[in-house]
Amino acid sequence: MVNRVGGDAVVGARERILAAAYDLFSRRGLRDVGVDEVIGTAGVAKATFYRHFPSKDHLALAFLERRERDWTIALVKQGSEERGSNPLERLLAIFDVFHDWFNHKDFDGCSFVNVLLEMGPDHPAGRASIGYLDNIRSIVRERAQQAGLSQPDEFARSWHILMKGSIISAMEGDTQAAHRARSMARSLIDQYRQ
Repeated sequence: MVNRVGGDAVVGARERILAAAYDLFSRRGLRDVGVDEVIGTAGVAKATFYRHFPSKDHLALAFLERRERDWTIALVKQGSEERGSNPLERLLAIFDVFHDWFNHKDFDGCSFVNVLLEMGPDHPAGRASIGYLDNIRSIVRERAQQAGLSQPDEFARSWHILMKGSIISAMEGDTQAAHRARSMARSLIDQYRQ
């Protein structure tokens, strides 16, 4: 079964299911969205859904994987690489990317944090979220190493606190949270210079 989108692109059932879940899970979380709603939004039969995703947990894991591709890699990693010409500039540019994201109408917070808090660390989606959060720290850790900062793992953990804190502040309505975090980030860089 295929669906024509925009007249040209052909989108299969699995992709429609994942796209529907991505939108719903990003905005409302995992528990608030039922399989029937995903099926209805995707416009597929129940049997088609279960052929592609044996359970809602399987769909949640696919959602988190897609979120890493679209958010961690495409938005944060690549966006900050485009804005910075060296590792320190790329670190600080993360908050420039965040500023634009916080002020976009589709800002939806950090799905990894949301899922971890919603499902807990023992649930498969919670464990996956912990892994994806570590992947974000790995990007920061690598840039810290490239910049010659001391204790890159400790630095990355502190930096990640600034990232997550700015996201929570933006969710509270502070559209300048990324600028505030960027200022604190400069001090953190100075603290870890060798």
